[in-house]
Amino acid sequence: MTDIIAVTMGDPAGIGPEIIIKSLVEGELSGAPVIVVGCVQTLRRVQNAGITPDAELRVIGDVSEAVFSKDVINVLDEPLADPDALKPGVVQAQAGDLAYRCVKRATELAMAGQVKAIATAPLNKEALHLAGHNYPGHTELLAYLTKSQDYAMVLYTDKLKVIHITTHIALRKFLDTLNGDRIKTVISVADTFLKRVGYNNPRIAVAGVNPHAGENGLFGDEEIRIVSPAIEAMKAQGINVVGPCPPDTVFMQCHEGMYDMVVAMYHDQGHIPLKLLGFYDGVNITAGLPFIRTSADHGTAFDIAWTGKAKSESMAVSIQLAMQIGQK
Repeated sequence: MTDIIAVTMGDPAGIGPEIIIKSLVEGELSGAPVIVVGCVQTLRRVQNAGITPDAELRVIGDVSEAVFSKDVINVLDEPLADPDALKPGVVQAQAGDLAYRCVKRATELAMAGQVKAIATAPLNKEALHLAGHNYPGHTELLAYLTKSQDYAMVLYTDKLKVIHITTHIALRKFLDTLNGDRIKTVISVADTFLKRVGYNNPRIAVAGVNPHAGENGLFGDEEIRIVSPAIEAMKAQGINVVGPCPPDTVFMQCHEGMYDMVVAMYHDQGHIPLKLLGFYDGVNITAGLPFIRTSADHGTAFDIAWTGKAKSESMAVSIQLAMQIGQK
């Protein structure tokens, strides 16, 4: 099995090209076994703008041609339809199409065993949809490409790890569709994922849906009807899981070491505490795929695209984490 990591460009009109170059030239990742799947002409435009460190952009036709050395970035070129027409910081269909093609190509490499994991720079969902690729985000796109059924989004830092029951759906739809089977699936995915990355007996906490986890039905009965039975069923299978826990305290309890991961019910319930406590070093992972996929835990930041202001810490950490846990 190869040790190579594939990094996808994400939306080229966003900060992806900048943070990729910075990540692979600055610090420990210079010379690391990483290949970039993206538009080399766009990477050169960003580099020529003087907002990134100097590096040789080495175009390769196949993973086997990669040569890893300091200040060299190996690129599998996935060209834009019209590179000269790309406008930084603007939603464009060709940018969304490129982001899709980069993920698809990297997934094919991972499924073929040519790379051991992939790390993705952020894409823009509106641009993705403009290009005719109607997926809510990376998680769902990767699940489709790998035909994965049981998967979930994980947000990962050293001290706080969160996995989600739902992500990119409306809050009303979440409430209307919440069910025990999905909760059981995510608890199982969490347990398997944590064991894969080195936790022998993972301690998992499940957040409640309502304030104070419903307060015994005073503030909602989803915990009684749906959440608690699912937790008890997974306990019976030998998983070390507790809850439903009050959402306003359980994330800090995990951060302080009481639990190894929190199961969050919906997008913002999990994202807000994670981004508050680990905005710059948080990593997004899709658990349940045939391979490890990590991502910078932020968006395309069109407002600062190609200005030199983008911070590369989360992208760098996501690549490092992919390298560390890809073969575990």
